Amino acid sequence: MVNTSAIVNTYPLSSYTFGTKEPKMEKDTSVADRLARMKVNYMKEGMRTSVEGILLVQEHNHPHILLLQIGNTFCKLPGGRLKPGENEIEGLKRKLSSKLAANSPASALQPDWQIGECVATWWRPNFETIMYPYCPPHITKAKECKKLYLVHLSEREYFAVPKNLKLLAVPLFELYDNVQRYGPVISTIPQQLSRFQFNMIHQ
Repeated sequence: MVNTSAIVNTYPLSSYTFGTKEPKMEKDTSVADRLARMKVNYMKEGMRTSVEGILLVQEHNHPHILLLQIGNTFCKLPGGRLKPGENEIEGLKRKLSSKLAANSPASALQPDWQIGECVATWWRPNFETIMYPYCPPHITKAKECKKLYLVHLSEREYFAVPKNLKLLAVPLFELYDNVQRYGPVISTIPQQLSRFQFNMIHQ
């Protein structure tokens, strides 16, 4: 079930527990490798469909988004590519668990992923890094469609972060219009969230 509430409860970062798990290595060592792999997959399966989650916490009475940092500079939202024919909501839950859930099957350690509404759709018209929040009219077959979903976190969760990654809580004011640091997809999230009311819950 999708949670489409316009009110988003945000809990303090301190109410969440963070641990580690085995490294989750990237499949590609460079952007060129990633685009080449995307091309191979496109030939086999058609357009790539990916989903990413916007996980919100609060610090100093201001919303922060959880981002995975690879190396010293590159940040991304948790998520990834769907399997052919996979449901978007179930696929996002699978990807979130793969990136941030403990490997233990113990239910107490498994986050209860409450997927909210889709707040943005981005299109990759060619096998290039650039993406648009629309599909250019001259493009008949986009190479990737990426959807961003709001994820409503529970009051307390345990996140297991792969040892080769960092999980950062980045404030909206840091993301806003900061294309150079975060790219066009992440830097426009503050605008996409502006229609929501944030309910800052203090404990």
